[in-house]
Amino acid sequence: MAIQWFPGHMAKARRQVTEKLKLIDVVIELVDARVPQSSRNPMVDEITEGKPRLIVLNKADMADPVVTDAWLRALKRDDVEVVAVDAKHSKGLKQLMSGAEKLMQEKHDRMREKGRNPGPIRALIIGIPNVGKSTLINRLAGRNIAVTGDRPGVTKRQQWIKMKGGEMELLDTPGILWPKFEDQMVGYRLAATGAIKDDILNLDDIALYATRELSARYPEQLKERFKIDQLPEDAVELLELIGKKRGLVSGGYVDFEKASELLLNELRHEKIGRVSLETPADHDMA
Repeated sequence: MAIQWFPGHMAKARRQVTEKLKLIDVVIELVDARVPQSSRNPMVDEITEGKPRLIVLNKADMADPVVTDAWLRALKRDDVEVVAVDAKHSKGLKQLMSGAEKLMQEKHDRMREKGRNPGPIRALIIGIPNVGKSTLINRLAGRNIAVTGDRPGVTKRQQWIKMKGGEMELLDTPGILWPKFEDQMVGYRLAATGAIKDDILNLDDIALYATRELSARYPEQLKERFKIDQLPEDAVELLELIGKKRGLVSGGYVDFEKASELLLNELRHEKIGRVSLETPADHDMA
């Protein structure tokens, strides 16, 4: 079943990006390090028309570091310029700048040979909602200029922002999701990490997906967080057990909705630890 999701402001943002493209030197594509492939918008290729691109795996502090390293290796094998950053704590920003400069080096060298000053790199920051674009921009700018939030759709308009030091000018854009997810697993991954609003999919379904993934990929972290000795194989039983462990019981029954909200909240706020919900092997990229 395809999941439809394309609010009007996102369609407008796509048009605005296309209109500004002639002013852009480099595209900085921001993705969520926990779900790097699922958080890449397939429309970016079409929208940016082959502009030099740097892929930035943001929220690396929340992702499994071993899996993030595997993603970096896999993407670099495809001759992609890619870096992992933790914008919240200003880590990896120098590597980001080096990556952008590397993409522009040949063009800037030609300009210098002709006696022209290349000037600051003009970069477009693009990505789906809630991947941390505004946080990254604030860190690069050295001041709180872009509105941040832990919910999708905070940025509503484009704006040019000068980076601290003047090496780069950034064009912030609203998060753009593609019109529909043909692969429902992409929708579940994005919903589990908070990239799309919880009312797009059934909350219980999202929580059950997350429960299955965490049980399969990070069983020990799940046991430790919820004080469980043995994880039930069935996701429903496991989610109910988590609800019992946290006292979400009324009339002898677990409040399944509250248990779902609890699990997703703990996943999204790193209470279960650093986790990644997809690997290069899941996409035949290992």
